[in-house]
Amino acid sequence: MAEDRSFETASSEAQKHANRLAAEHSPYLLQHAHNPVDWYPWGEEAFSEARKRDVPIFLSIGYSTCHWCHVMEVESFEDEEVAKLLNDWFVSIKVDREERPDVDKVYMTYVQALYGGGGWPLSVFLSPDLKPLMGGTYFPPDDKYGRPGFKTVLRKVKEAWDTKKDALVQSGTFAIEQLSEALSATARSEKLPQGLSERALQKCAEQLADSYDSKYGGFGSAPKFPRPVEIQLMLYHSRKLKENGMPGESKEDLSMLVLTLQCMARGGIHDHVGGGFHRYSVDECWHVPHFEKMLYDQGQLVNVYLDVFSITKDVIYSSVSRDILDYLRRDMIGPNGEIFSAEDADSAEFEGASRKKEGAFYVWTSQEIEDILGEHAPLFKEHYYIKSSGNCDLSRMSDPHNEFKGKNVLIERTSTSSMASKFGMSLEEYLKILGICKRKLFDMRSKRPRPHLDDKVIVSWNGLAISSFARASQILKGEPEGTEFYFPVIGTHPKEYMEVAEKAAAFIRKNLYNQQTRKLQHSFRKGPSKAPGFLDDYAFLISALLDLYEFGSSISWLSWAIELQHIQDELFLDKEGGGYFNTTGEDPSVLLRVKEDHDGAEPSGNSVSLINLVRLASLVDLGSDRYRDNAERLLAVFEKRLKETAMAVPLMCCGADMLSVPSRKQVVLIGDKSSSLFDDMLAAAHASYDPNKTVIHIDPNDVEEMGFWERNNDKIALMAKNNIATGRVVALVCQNFTCSPAVYDPNSLQSLLSK
Repeated sequence: MAEDRSFETASSEAQKHANRLAAEHSPYLLQHAHNPVDWYPWGEEAFSEARKRDVPIFLSIGYSTCHWCHVMEVESFEDEEVAKLLNDWFVSIKVDREERPDVDKVYMTYVQALYGGGGWPLSVFLSPDLKPLMGGTYFPPDDKYGRPGFKTVLRKVKEAWDTKKDALVQSGTFAIEQLSEALSATARSEKLPQGLSERALQKCAEQLADSYDSKYGGFGSAPKFPRPVEIQLMLYHSRKLKENGMPGESKEDLSMLVLTLQCMARGGIHDHVGGGFHRYSVDECWHVPHFEKMLYDQGQLVNVYLDVFSITKDVIYSSVSRDILDYLRRDMIGPNGEIFSAEDADSAEFEGASRKKEGAFYVWTSQEIEDILGEHAPLFKEHYYIKSSGNCDLSRMSDPHNEFKGKNVLIERTSTSSMASKFGMSLEEYLKILGICKRKLFDMRSKRPRPHLDDKVIVSWNGLAISSFARASQILKGEPEGTEFYFPVIGTHPKEYMEVAEKAAAFIRKNLYNQQTRKLQHSFRKGPSKAPGFLDDYAFLISALLDLYEFGSSISWLSWAIELQHIQDELFLDKEGGGYFNTTGEDPSVLLRVKEDHDGAEPSGNSVSLINLVRLASLVDLGSDRYRDNAERLLAVFEKRLKETAMAVPLMCCGADMLSVPSRKQVVLIGDKSSSLFDDMLAAAHASYDPNKTVIHIDPNDVEEMGFWERNNDKIALMAKNNIATGRVVALVCQNFTCSPAVYDPNSLQSLLSK
């Protein structure tokens, strides 16, 4: 379990000041509770103060594990002179973008639209009625590199407010009106034009292939982000080509993914010593990362590595999935099963250091490696390209400012098998030694000051992680018997991963779901946050609950998914125009209601909802027409996007194709769920990669389950009644209104599904 390392206490100097943020729960706001800036949290108290004083608002948005947010805090918000300007001329508000993604979305969209780029920290000036006046991201404290410093910006905004306030406010109002119109498109028809979903899928795959880096894998150039939605699209497209009798082209798609996932796993973006992946790499070769670790990356990456494992059956991929899951279990899970949000990029180089440095926890000197590993040091150093001068020299982008001089970020540049033969060892023996070395480094690293842990529990991100734990519990059963694992992989039984998933979902149900109103809250830290659940919270959690059920957990999760979909439709669905808004629209301080479609570092709520609707329609009869109609309308909203910039919406392209598949495959398993044969049949049902398949499992002697199916899909209930076979598990594969003859053993089921 993760230890409590939420914050470092501020120095005694800073303790002189305490502002209103000291009463908040967000780790990010608490980091700023002792700045001399007179910060307010987002809310009416701050807004009315700005109206009363008739001054602009300075809004600063970031998150607790954000490197440049820390830099701007140290340079500007801890500076008495800057604080005086802010306190005299503005009302200053701090927002945690992970706690209030709705507020962040409004002003990030404005900054991106106006200035062409965005990021955190986000710095925006607002009128007292919250209209944006001007903005940017990180500002250095003083003018340099031809960029205005923060003090200059403050003076200019103050001057503009004093001399041309009306024009400023008018242009802010106009900007919001324009954005509001642009971001809430409505469907012009009930469904997409014929053939568009296929064209969008094809176009997105072609555009990604054009941006593919054939040397290091990945799509696009440095900095390189692991955007799992792109990998999902290429996997989906590869399968589609295979189904359409184009095995050569299908293999080409797959080979791009194989190289990408291997290069990422071998690169420094992967934490070889402790497991899990960092946020992105600053160079093209996945070597020197930006060191923060985000939960949403971990959850999605597990899933794509699992998918490629289920296609290739190569344990390289399954062990990377395990590596990430075991990292989460060890470092990111709270006492009640809740899964935390993120770990910081920065940490202190030694106890009591006055400033933190990026990556300090993760990098090594050559001497440290020699001292810790002794006789195995030469092998380890060669394997991970460790040099006494430091190894961040593979690209001119890896370390342009020499921050890592003399330091090494572990990276594998040669295949493990060729290294083993070079040292005259069997592969097994070689891997064992690497595992022992990593364990020693891990133990030594554990004595270093840890990066700050953001222990907020965010529903949407937990959804992504729950899904990966649930899926792993079945897919990993496809590993050959006797597969060996080496540290940091623990090598647990796959069913333990399902227990982790169930526990995390139960935490959300208990702490972030109101049984009376049936609504979700967005996040939890020492209690639920004030923010309500947003579209992503509902969509990602529903997706996770469907995975929990389909991969072998209780029918109660499926019931809850259906209920949450109903609430999601009530709160977010645009009944007139189609598609889902990101917020309920009930909070007057959030000026934009957006229909988000961009599948970026996280998939969009609309793309995930689309796939949820397709899956629900194939599970239950009751309401299935409504699910399909809502899915059709949702796609019609984004018709222009699918036509013109498919590459921005890879997951939506997959969902559009799923919806156009004439009949989804249903695998129905009937029998005693407590039997080991049932487990084996369930693993066989999930052994092959097929995103257009639904797995339904039912125990005809379970009154609750039979009741559920009689209410929601009487065909399934009837199938179960007609296929009771004592001591056997019956599997039926149904498509186009017909079912295959029953099969009774895992091998027959697997070969039936691989046809």
